[in-house]
Amino acid sequence: MSQSLELFPIGNSAASALIDEHGRFVWACAPRVDGDPFFCALLGGADLEKDDAHGLWCIEVENRAETVQAYRRNTPILVTEITDTSGGKLEIIDFCPRYRQFGRLYRPLAFVRLIRPVAGTPRIRIKLRPMVNYGEAPAGTTMGSNHIRYVGGETTLRLTTDGPVSHVLDERLFRLEEPIALFLGPDEGFPDDLTTTTLRMLRETTDYWRRWVRTLSVPLEWQQAVVRAAITLKLCTHEDTGAIVAALTTSIPEHAVGPGEAARNWDYRYCWLRDAYYVVQALNRLGAADILENYLAYLRNLVDQVAATGRVQPVYGVGLEPVLTERVAPAMPGYRGMGPVRVGNQAHEHMQYDVFGQIVLSTVQAFFDERLIRPATVEDFTALEWVGERAFELHDQPDASLWEFRGREAVHTYSSVMCWAACDRLGNAARQLGLGERAEFWNGRAAQIRETIELRAWNPGLGRYASTFGGDELDASLLQMVDVRFLAPDDPRMVATMEAVEKGLRRGEFMLRYALPDDFGEPKTAFNFCTFWLIEALQLSGRTAEARKLFEEMLSRRTKAGLLSEDITFDGKELWGNYPQTYSLVGLINCATLLSRPWSSVR
Repeated sequence: MSQSLELFPIGNSAASALIDEHGRFVWACAPRVDGDPFFCALLGGADLEKDDAHGLWCIEVENRAETVQAYRRNTPILVTEITDTSGGKLEIIDFCPRYRQFGRLYRPLAFVRLIRPVAGTPRIRIKLRPMVNYGEAPAGTTMGSNHIRYVGGETTLRLTTDGPVSHVLDERLFRLEEPIALFLGPDEGFPDDLTTTTLRMLRETTDYWRRWVRTLSVPLEWQQAVVRAAITLKLCTHEDTGAIVAALTTSIPEHAVGPGEAARNWDYRYCWLRDAYYVVQALNRLGAADILENYLAYLRNLVDQVAATGRVQPVYGVGLEPVLTERVAPAMPGYRGMGPVRVGNQAHEHMQYDVFGQIVLSTVQAFFDERLIRPATVEDFTALEWVGERAFELHDQPDASLWEFRGREAVHTYSSVMCWAACDRLGNAARQLGLGERAEFWNGRAAQIRETIELRAWNPGLGRYASTFGGDELDASLLQMVDVRFLAPDDPRMVATMEAVEKGLRRGEFMLRYALPDDFGEPKTAFNFCTFWLIEALQLSGRTAEARKLFEEMLSRRTKAGLLSEDITFDGKELWGNYPQTYSLVGLINCATLLSRPWSSVR
C-alpha cells in the first residue's frame, strides 16, 4: 500500500506523532520533534501491509473490514474504530497527555493508546517496532513483569501495559476481551494503577484542550476548520523553549520524482523566524496569547544570543541551536521511496534579511498588549534596536530570499520591505514608550528604506513592482506589501502588481511562489500558502465572491484530519511537501478571519 499524507497528528507541545488511516503510528521523534524518529515508517519506503515493515506501532485486527477515524471535538485526541468481517469492533483512543498538575503543565514525552472492545471479540495483534539512528536498526528490548523497554536510540522509552506483555513482545494474535491501556513514555516506573490513571489522563487532557479552544476568538464561519488549524499549530510548538517548527516531518518531497530526478526534500522540524512570525500573527487574530508569550521568550533569548555578532540566521533549532548541519540518512528510502531523507537544514548558513523584520514584527505587539503577563519594556526596546540597525544596513544587499535559493542571490523586494517594517515598527514601539527622539530616528530610517524600494523595486517599463531590485521577475511575496502596510490595497501600484502576480503565477485555482527555474528546475506544484495570499488580495481588492469561492476550494483539498501540507498538484488532486505545514494552516486561519461574516450578523 502506497503511503499518503492522510495522517492525523496527535501531540502535547513536547511529544507528537502522525497516525495513518489504519490507526498506525508512522512518524514520531524523540527526545524532541527534531530528534531520531523511533517511528519512521512514513519514510521507510516499505508496504506497511507487509510483515517486514518497521518503524511503526499498529493494532492489527484480523479480517479487518472497515476503519473510521475522527478527532474528539475540539481536541487532538484521535478515535479510531475498526470493524472486522464478522461484525466485531474495537475502539482505539490515541493521545499525548497534557493538563495542569502540581501547579504546572504535565506534558511528557509520552503516548497513550487505549484499546476497547465495542462489539464481539475481535482478534488483534500489537506490533510495536521502533527504530534507532534514523532507521538503521530496530531498538533493542528488555522486558519486565508489565513493561517493555526500547533501548539503543537517543532516548530509552518504556511501554507499560495492563495487557499481556508477552503478546506484545512476541506480536501474538489474541482475543480482545477487555480494555487494554498502553503507555509509551519515559524510562521510569509507572507507580499508579494504569487503567485508572490513563482514563484520568484522557479526561483531563480532553478538558484542557476544550478549555483552550474556548479562549479563541474564532470567526463565525468555518469554525471547525479554524479550530483544527489552531490546535495543530499549537502541536507544532516546542513549549519548553517557545520555538515553533515549520512542520512535524522531514523530506516529504515537494512533488513526485522519477528515477534519477533531484528531489526537493527538506527537513522542516526547526524554528524558522519567518514561519514563526506568521504563526504568531495568525494565532493573535484568534486571541491565543499563550503561544505569543512563549515565542517572545524564545526571541528574547535569541536576540541576546546573537547580539554580539549581529548575524541572525533564518532558522534555528528548537533549543536555539545555531548549527543545523545538513546530512542524508541513508537507511531510510524516503516517502514512497523518493529519497533522500535529510536531517538538518543548510538554510542556517543563508543570508536572508527579511528575518530582521520578522523579529520586530513578532515582538512589537508586546509593547501594546495589556493582556500579557510580561509586557515589553524599555530594556526590551533597547535590546531590539541593533536588529533595526542591521535591517537598515542590509536592506539593499543581496540575499537568498525567503524562498531560500541555494544557487543565486539578488536584492529581493520582500526582504527589503521586511527591513522597512523592522524600522517602521521600532518607531511605533518607541512612540508607545514615550521615546520621542527614538521614534523620529526609526521613522526616518524607515522613510529612507521606503524611498530605496520605491525607486529600485519599481519597474517603470512594466508599470509594476518586481521581486528583485532592477529586475522584472514575479514573486508571490509581492502580495505581502499590503499585509505589512507598505502599500494600501487600492494603491494603483499595488493593483498593477497584483494583476501581474495573478496572471503570471496562478495555475488554475492555485498559486506558485515563482515561475522561473531554480536550483532544481521549474516548479511542478503550487504553494498552498501563496494561494491563501491570493485569496487575501482578492478580498482586499473587492473581489469577495472570487475570494470566497477559492477559499472553499482550498478547504476541500484538506486531508481527512482537516489539514494541509506545503504543496499541491496543479490539478488539486494530491498534496505534497512536509506535513502538517504551519504556513498553510496560517493561511487558512487568516482567510477565514478575513472572509467570514461578522458575529453581529447572527446575534
